[in-house]
Amino acid sequence: MKFIHISLIAAILSFSSCAQKKQEKKGDAAIDLQEKYTNVLNIQGVPAKQYDLKPFGFSDMGAWHGYALPHQDSTAYYGGFVGPLSMRMWGQWLGKNLCQLVLTDANTNQEIDLSKAKAEMNYKPGKLQQKLQLQDITIDIQLVFASNRTSLIQTSISNNSKEDMQLKVGWKGELFEKELQLAKSTNGVQVNYNKSDEIFLMQTHLQNEVSLAKNKLSYQMDLTKNQLVKAGQKTEISMLHSHYFNEKEAMAEGKLLSQWLKNPQDVFSQNKSRWNGYISKALDSKNPLLDKEENKRLAVKCVQTLLTNWRSPAGDLQHDGVFPSAAYQGFYGFWSWDSWKQAVALVRFKPDLAMSNILSMFQYQDEMGMVADCVYFDPKDNNWRDTKAPLAAWAVLEIYKRTNDLDFVREMYPKLVKYHEWWYQYRDHDQNGLCEYGSTDGTLIAAKWESGMDNAVRFDDAKMLKNNDNGWSMDQESVDLNAYLFAEKEQLAELADLLGKTEDTKAFTKAAKALKERIVKDFYDAREGFFYDRAIKTGKLLTVQQGPEGWIPLYTNIANQEQAKGVKNLLTDSTKFACKVPFPTLVADHHKFNPLKGYWRGPVWLDQAYFGVQALKNYGYKKDADALTQKLIKNAEGLLQDAPIRENYHPITGEGLNANHFSWSAAHYLLLLTDEI
Repeated sequence: MKFIHISLIAAILSFSSCAQKKQEKKGDAAIDLQEKYTNVLNIQGVPAKQYDLKPFGFSDMGAWHGYALPHQDSTAYYGGFVGPLSMRMWGQWLGKNLCQLVLTDANTNQEIDLSKAKAEMNYKPGKLQQKLQLQDITIDIQLVFASNRTSLIQTSISNNSKEDMQLKVGWKGELFEKELQLAKSTNGVQVNYNKSDEIFLMQTHLQNEVSLAKNKLSYQMDLTKNQLVKAGQKTEISMLHSHYFNEKEAMAEGKLLSQWLKNPQDVFSQNKSRWNGYISKALDSKNPLLDKEENKRLAVKCVQTLLTNWRSPAGDLQHDGVFPSAAYQGFYGFWSWDSWKQAVALVRFKPDLAMSNILSMFQYQDEMGMVADCVYFDPKDNNWRDTKAPLAAWAVLEIYKRTNDLDFVREMYPKLVKYHEWWYQYRDHDQNGLCEYGSTDGTLIAAKWESGMDNAVRFDDAKMLKNNDNGWSMDQESVDLNAYLFAEKEQLAELADLLGKTEDTKAFTKAAKALKERIVKDFYDAREGFFYDRAIKTGKLLTVQQGPEGWIPLYTNIANQEQAKGVKNLLTDSTKFACKVPFPTLVADHHKFNPLKGYWRGPVWLDQAYFGVQALKNYGYKKDADALTQKLIKNAEGLLQDAPIRENYHPITGEGLNANHFSWSAAHYLLLLTDEI
């Protein structure tokens, strides 16, 4: 068992409480966006089990712990926030409500029943708030993050009566049982993890006494001195929650703890400034969709979703990145094409995170040029069986367009070129300049993962072919892959031009032109009016599926106008792709169409839907694109209400499917709302 007794922390926390009034500029006409966009997301709920992630919803600053709000009717949990949730390889709740306020009238020794209060639960961008109104007392508990390891909880207790009060103040909590144990720490209570060096500390600068249950699964911590709250006045008490992966991290933050506890309002002020900045930047667009308040609220929800899924460097991860979803057990890492897509949205309001999101994946680029499919805190869990579709150059170019950061381009360019060339060395079976999705281990399942469309119908009959010792391919040349590679050649040409690499620019431009001509000629079925994959051995088009791969050549500006018209006719047909929520991943009249069980056999994925909208705009079908965009926004279940953004949606019913709080869905909804072209 690990005990953290840090003398430095003990010394710097030994000062008396000093409440300070919030500093705001008088007469400031700017709108407080943090206050305006309250409860855009409903994150109320209490986990039934330790690994139940359904009620999760709030983290910030790349922290590896987070919280939810108790439900309005969950009176037993008043006085604290749900959690915390600890996030590493698997998310686990430490408790249902591990830090719950306990108030006792010191004169009568009678505990005040917080469950009788009139409660208000608020999730504001970057902040949780719980207000409890009793007959003579108002309790206002607010939580923000002070760093990527520590959250600050400030409890304000107001005396609304005409008589002074003496209150005994404390906190209580109970752990879930699996692999967790409580211990006393220098300034409060800590949670030890039986199978790692992690600790979770709950500490205050005020002198306190802690009692632990014999099984070390529950505790009560009481302030040694009673709090005098004079009539008509209030007292404020601050507490820190810190999630550290080792003692070194705890020591590194030691000096900051005193500052946060001594000047909590500085932390809240910085939080407000930061979040108002995020929101104002995200809404800084001339896109007419943002003329509607409900769409602005959706944009804020997108920002909240992306930043809740933000994780800071830890373990083997050297850069900040974004989980696909922190509310789903399978997504506790950084994933390659998720990262490319997320970065394009992140740069609109947090450019530094957009850049680090890219670096978080290229940290692992191998000597051949491959980038792993996904990477984790523990590198043994990284997936090197496959990579993902080549969208990294797009992300880097979009970052440059909004930041003019040529140093970032200079850093990334050789890595991008190496990754681009890797495809032709290890995923072009017959070396004809057309690539296939594949794997490093020869398995078909990993090759399907590489496409990103794990169980798409077009791969049902695929076979694997060995290319060399380090690469295998499916026996079909995928049109979307080659369309992405065409776009990447153009993007690399543009990046090379920025760096003054004239010969590279000429070479990539020439190669892009040649590849475009081949795709136009060899991957389009004029009778069907759609693009398809092509069999390597026979050269025949594989017309078994109509899905997103068929509109990617329009998204990348490869198709000619006649071809685009054919694809447009399918995309705007209500029996095909123009469903209630448009752009399903399998045409709606296909006999294998099954959104509830299909994953990539019918559900609407927002990245592919976004590509479809852009595809139509590229060829002058703006009216159709706008109409389908409206359907994507209005008909996705709960999207314009307070429901979480989902991984995908049912195209016929609009039902949200699979993971909650999904990053790339949030990213592409934000792009739909803020693109100006």
